Amino acid sequence: MEFFQEIGLFLAEAVILVTAIIVVVVAIAAVSQRRRDGEEGYIEVRRLNDRYAAFHDAVRAFTEHPESRKVREKAEKKTTKAEQKQAKQKAKDEAGDSSEEIEGVARLFVLRFQGDIRASETESLREEISAIAPELRQGDEVLLCLESPGGMVHSYGLAASQLQRIRATGASLTVAVDKVAASGGYMMACVADRIISAPFAVIGSIGVLAQLPNFHRLLKKNDVDFELLTAGKYKRTLTMFGENTDDGRAKFVEDLEDTYDLFKDFVALNRPVVDIEVVATGEIWYGQRALDQKLVDELSTSDAYLQTRLAETEAFEVRFVPKKSWQEKFGMAAEAGIERTFLRLWQQGASRFLP
Repeated sequence: MEFFQEIGLFLAEAVILVTAIIVVVVAIAAVSQRRRDGEEGYIEVRRLNDRYAAFHDAVRAFTEHPESRKVREKAEKKTTKAEQKQAKQKAKDEAGDSSEEIEGVARLFVLRFQGDIRASETESLREEISAIAPELRQGDEVLLCLESPGGMVHSYGLAASQLQRIRATGASLTVAVDKVAASGGYMMACVADRIISAPFAVIGSIGVLAQLPNFHRLLKKNDVDFELLTAGKYKRTLTMFGENTDDGRAKFVEDLEDTYDLFKDFVALNRPVVDIEVVATGEIWYGQRALDQKLVDELSTSDAYLQTRLAETEAFEVRFVPKKSWQEKFGMAAEAGIERTFLRLWQQGASRFLP
């Protein structure tokens, strides 16, 4: 009976799994149809000074001696009172001289970019920059926490152009790389005034590659004809199914070399301190080696850099949150259900082999 119960349980879970997979496929198909009015969403802003202060207070509540806390709180109240009095006096003085420009405290805006082959987060980055650009002033800084192994040239070219909008406002741009900024990722990073890298982050890969399979011989072997009709000598140079020619290959390589030259020129223009002929070989360097090659300016993690800036600036994390349709929400729920089912099946199977 126990054997049949286990078989029944397995079949029931298999049915659930297959149903969930079908639901996910349907949801993905629905999501793939772009909305006519474009992707909608909203901007979310968090004040990081308060967030990190709350973390600090939570730890200090358990570690600080009661007497020390009393002394500290008394000193903090005295300091706060003095600062409020000074702020009131400053506001009164500034109100008396309307011609004086009120600058205020320097601000740090934190953005995040997680890159894939299509640089899919460029749309969110565009919205975030559009939100903060009108507010940026002299002395402000934008910190972009960037992670990307690179991808399509035109996609990362657009992402880099979005970052140039920040430079155009007069605010400074810092890029922090904790894991990887290679190829298109470095195309984005080199736009910054300052690049910070973790000691073992992967940096560089300034080069271009293209690859595609060709099934012409397989089709020919099976007597399958493939016809490709074009107007224009180089409308299509290499194909996956047709017979590629030496002339087509030569043109394809020529275009590849031109893209490579554009990439090199872009890096050299935005980061003139590097020896472009030395670094533009397609190689990658880890943090310390990248610093030696002047591909980055400082070794540090994004967290360490951010915490050093909190004492000097008001820091705000800005994030564009896309509005999800019911299909997307349902798909995410189904995906989580599949993960839980797989985990349960694995745990049950593993338990049969444990002593």
